[in-house]
Amino acid sequence: MATIDRHATALALAHALSAAERGLAVIPLSGTKLPALRSPHHEDPHPAPCHGECGRLGHGVYDASTDPRRIRELFAAAPWATGYGIACGLPPHHLIGIDLDTKSGADASAALRELALRHLFTIPATVVVTTPSGGRHIWLAGPPDAVVPNSAGRLAPGIDIRGAGGYLVGPGSRTEHGVYSTVPGTAQLPPAPCPPALLRLLTPPPRAHHPAHPTTEQPPAQQGQGLVQFVLAAHEGQRNTRLFWAACRAYENGIGETLAPQLTDAALHVGLTDREARSTIASAARLTKHARGGNPDHPSGSGL
Repeated sequence: MATIDRHATALALAHALSAAERGLAVIPLSGTKLPALRSPHHEDPHPAPCHGECGRLGHGVYDASTDPRRIRELFAAAPWATGYGIACGLPPHHLIGIDLDTKSGADASAALRELALRHLFTIPATVVVTTPSGGRHIWLAGPPDAVVPNSAGRLAPGIDIRGAGGYLVGPGSRTEHGVYSTVPGTAQLPPAPCPPALLRLLTPPPRAHHPAHPTTEQPPAQQGQGLVQFVLAAHEGQRNTRLFWAACRAYENGIGETLAPQLTDAALHVGLTDREARSTIASAARLTKHARGGNPDHPSGSGL
């Protein structure tokens, strides 16, 4: 069994290095599709937020790299890895993953076709990866000035989205349920640009309250109330994602610094700790700055 595992790890590393040559940042994954390296802070009773500043490995998507030497180091530290994850939202492709799931019982492909007809867009020729369960991952490239949040079933039942802070299981990965493979004829395609109409669905504007007699210009505090309400409506499992998305929108609109205290209070109200809230908002600030030409850290997240 050990020989099989070593062979699977060697194949995963080879595929990961090939993906890195295309500008895709990668991390090793275990057979459960989770990052293969455990957090170095897992035994700390009250771990402080860390995105790799400690210098150790095991920070999920924060470890993602296109550097072959770094990738070999990651896989050497995780000899049980049988797959690799591709970080979404990072330059140069700003990858967006459209996951058409089959496990929910919904016809995700039909739902996507209906959305395309309703909103007048077509999915261009691009990389498509088949999953062991019979689903598909469609790879699209996003613009550098848009931050697409992760979501599950928000666009339509059975359609999950991986954007900034998330990752996709790379083709060639072997999991407990089988192997991920590219659809014939798509492996060498670059991720195609996301259709603008679809991108608008993936980055919806916050629902803001419009008074019956609006003033000519709302103060910044009022402009951000829709974002605060968006966070307050979060359920367990989506609190960090909603906070990150709302903070990104706030910083993009130039009210991030003003709205940060209210977003923090909203995050505390739905159950995040003060450290978690401040770390997520700081990540959004850095990522938004990067989209405008800065150099931030990127958040870690779950994968598909």
